[in-house]
Amino acid sequence: MPDLNHIHDVAIRAGKSAAELILFALDKPRIPDYKGKTDLVTKTDKESEELICSIIHAEFPKHGILTEESGPSFPDADYQWVIDPLDGTTNFVHGYPSFAVSIGVFHKSKPLVGIVLELPAKRLFTALKGQGATCDGSPINVSNVSSLIDSLLVTGFGYDHNDKWKTNMRLFQILTDKTQGVRRLGAASVDLCHVAMGIVDGFWEFDLHPWDTAAGYLILTEAGGTVTRMDGKPFSIYNDNILATNGALHPFLEAYTSQELRTFT
Repeated sequence: MPDLNHIHDVAIRAGKSAAELILFALDKPRIPDYKGKTDLVTKTDKESEELICSIIHAEFPKHGILTEESGPSFPDADYQWVIDPLDGTTNFVHGYPSFAVSIGVFHKSKPLVGIVLELPAKRLFTALKGQGATCDGSPINVSNVSSLIDSLLVTGFGYDHNDKWKTNMRLFQILTDKTQGVRRLGAASVDLCHVAMGIVDGFWEFDLHPWDTAAGYLILTEAGGTVTRMDGKPFSIYNDNILATNGALHPFLEAYTSQELRTFT
């Protein structure tokens, strides 16, 4: 069995190497392709993914990898690396400062390691199972806000303007009125880390993929937070929706998110 600290170190090295590539490209022309009408992908996404995968395969040639751009390799392996090589591509294309490299490592579907490198700030979030979470090497914890009226929340919106999108617009309206505000940054991995470090108190979103939450899920739970589906049921990175909070606010937010879920289930 590979040493957990070695896996952690390789994940950080891969994340930092990809971050250097991304930041170098930030000052160059950024010409996107389109996966959907407004869903962008760039050459940098693909180059970042290739770099991360090459570093992982050099150290762990039999580990599986699931990435946003290329899909799975060795999907039956016990160890799985779940990667978003550039979370927040649209922000990157526009030079808006909220994007990240996200790498989560799982053993038999259990999270072991999570790293998120928030860019362009170069803020490194890490977590090892059972060992807490850090930001730039210092321990982090969720906030102790216990009432919605004192809270600041964050959410995200999918690219498809479907029933879930309409439901989320209602939630945005409701919770903006019940809290001190709701923000939308555009990178789910960063949103989860911001809850983990206590600068926002809760996060919810529809239409997610495994690479959106694989690293941030562990970072937040190791920082003392609570993560479920929006209906309160146990969360998996293969679910398409998430409710993530500092714990104290979870029952209050779940009351609203679960109610809105019932409008289309």
